[in-house]
Amino acid sequence: MLLIIETALVGAAVLAAIFVPELGTSWFRSLELNFARLARRPRLSVCVVGTATLALRLALLPVLPLPQPAVHDEFSYLLAADTFAHGRIENPTHPMWIHFETFHVNQKPTYGSMYYPAQGLFLAFGQVVLGHPFWGVWLSAGLMCAAICWMLQGWVTPFWALLGGVLATIRLGAFSYWMNSFWGGAVAAFGGALVLGALPRMGRRPRLAYALLMGSGFALVANSRPYEGLIFSIPVLAALFLRMRVPPAPSFRICLYKLILPLFICFIITLGAMGYYFWRTTGSPFVSPYLVNARTYFPAPFFAWQVPRIAPVYHHAVMANFYRGWIMQQYEFARHHPFLLVLVRGIVTWFFFIGPLLTLPFLIICFVVPYGTSFRSLKYRTKFFLILSGAVLLAAMLPIGFDPHYIAPATGAFYVLLVIAIETMRKWRPRNRPAGVRLVRAVPIIATLMLVLRAYLPSAATAEGPLHLATWYAPVVFNTYRAKILSQLGGIPGRHLVIVRYSPDHVTNNEWVYNAADIGNSKVVWARDMGEQKNSQLIAYFKDRKVWLIEPDMIPPTLFPYTGNPDASNTALQDLTAKKVR
Repeated sequence: MLLIIETALVGAAVLAAIFVPELGTSWFRSLELNFARLARRPRLSVCVVGTATLALRLALLPVLPLPQPAVHDEFSYLLAADTFAHGRIENPTHPMWIHFETFHVNQKPTYGSMYYPAQGLFLAFGQVVLGHPFWGVWLSAGLMCAAICWMLQGWVTPFWALLGGVLATIRLGAFSYWMNSFWGGAVAAFGGALVLGALPRMGRRPRLAYALLMGSGFALVANSRPYEGLIFSIPVLAALFLRMRVPPAPSFRICLYKLILPLFICFIITLGAMGYYFWRTTGSPFVSPYLVNARTYFPAPFFAWQVPRIAPVYHHAVMANFYRGWIMQQYEFARHHPFLLVLVRGIVTWFFFIGPLLTLPFLIICFVVPYGTSFRSLKYRTKFFLILSGAVLLAAMLPIGFDPHYIAPATGAFYVLLVIAIETMRKWRPRNRPAGVRLVRAVPIIATLMLVLRAYLPSAATAEGPLHLATWYAPVVFNTYRAKILSQLGGIPGRHLVIVRYSPDHVTNNEWVYNAADIGNSKVVWARDMGEQKNSQLIAYFKDRKVWLIEPDMIPPTLFPYTGNPDASNTALQDLTAKKVR
């Protein structure tokens, strides 16, 4: 519904710009003067964008409470956060680990998340310092929007940089899943913006601070999206190298001490820290937890042209169904329908990053750019960001999996191209009327109107069809019953063991078996149903806990004391559900 409204507003703005170009001119001029006055103070602008992002999400708490984890990846990142919050890098393998085996989590050689640590570190900061992992997400999104504004100041004039920062706040820092889930995205985008913001400044005047910011950005990208980050870094390093050789280039001595050595030191520290993290979690400084997990569970390769492995032996049917079913279906689709795959991923990217409103500048510049314009005739910055964005997008099309946060390192590049397009759109003068100026003014106005409208709509009204595509206004939300059950158990005295029993037609993305870093001391332990005999061994191990059974595929999922008899438990649960329905 919001997509239709946004499209209608864009169409109305185009018609008004062509036929009523003088509408609201005096009011807009006053607003633009105040906006330009703030933009002329770059540091204040960056602080305002970052603070506004944080304040906006706080203001939305009444309509958008703190998110609850629901997706496999979120639980894995939260496990990493809980591990770091306990002052550890890894957790020992639990003696009963086979009952706790789950998606995207390694049980051996150590127990922990399979993912790289950057997102988990931000979540851990939120958990330890601010009391909840979400506040780490909140902080990373504020830093991302502030960094995008700072990055833009290095490539465009202050006015357009501030406008880009405001759009980032509205489109990424309010309702998107980068702000409202534990999946990530903002951390990698923050790192990429630091790199791209330091690049032009180092070219004009190399300084140690810029080199350290660039090195820190590379470190964040490497520890959040390493594959896409590697592709992202190649054009950046190539541009930096060329800048050092093209006059007026800084002297070699300045480049050595203020650019090359600081970056090299950051690189060595990052590489050493990653190697140490790998060694502690996998036993080898050259093997990541991600690789261990892939070798243990994934029959599908990373790329479609690779040959699948023989499927591992799975201890649980739900895991076999996921890896042999859903994951292999993704592989087969990528292998046999590559062009359709590119089309689908292009649509997903458009939905999340652009949408109807931000498509407008790119369409209008087709009427502004002179006929016959070639790639070679474009300005250097435009060519650079087209190459950078194209490289990252192409790289993201190759693996069998994709989500918008995979290309997060290139977010800053997208916003540079967007601001350039908006700046160019200002020159559009059909019938010698300043329609382009009116459309430039319409972009932030429509963005703000859509933000306000979204705040008054229930989440159910924002899902785009059965695919539930991730957009700027629709966080991806799946199972929320688990959080309710966990809250219910938190109010019952003592400690609990919950045995999770799925139905044969269970949807594997609706996963319930995830545990904290310290399983033995957790108030609630989640375990898989492995039959009466093996369940009794688990219950004997946790003999001091109250044992519950839950069947997540019932509507609604309901806790019931575990009896050990599957038939009796099922009958009791069905009777309880029938009473609730009546």
